[in-house]
Amino acid sequence: MTLTKMNDDEMRQEVVGEAITLTAVMAILAAAVVAALVCRIATSNSGEVTIPGGWEFQWA
Repeated sequence: MTLTKMNDDEMRQEVVGEAITLTAVMAILAAAVVAALVCRIATSNSGEVTIPGGWEFQWA
């Protein structure tokens, strides 16, 4: 692997940050799903929750 020095025009064409942005969006989405699940279980009177997609959870 050889490293080459880029000129100013090549540097302006480089786009970075997509992976970081996608990771941040996926992390926020996962946190939102978990928060919604915990909220539904905590507010359920029966201790049983079914969320869309057929997922069933029981609170003992």
